[in-house]
Amino acid sequence: METPSDVMVLETIVKSIVAKPEAVKIDRTVDERGVLLTLNVDPSDMGHLIGRQGVTIQAIRTILRIIGARNQARINIKIPGGEGHMSSGQNAPDRNGSEVDKALDDLQL
Repeated sequence: METPSDVMVLETIVKSIVAKPEAVKIDRTVDERGVLLTLNVDPSDMGHLIGRQGVTIQAIRTILRIIGARNQARINIKIPGGEGHMSSGQNAPDRNGSEVDKALDDLQL
């Protein structure tokens, strides 16, 4: 079975962003609400994937929504386990952590 174009695009983008591309795993499910792509990455790569204030993941979502519109499908991305994405060695202000958590909550529709 051929890999759907939305999965191929997401995989290409994410693997080029993260430090451990071999850990990238994408599960695709289709239901009455559309297509749900569940994206699993190494926890140390979560910050790279999300970006500052969620800008990177929002850009990826925009690209996938365009692909979905071409195929008359609504595409959503879910990133499980994104709450603990900061490693203990990072000294990020609480303000940034809560903004990223809010962006993650928005992504998990």
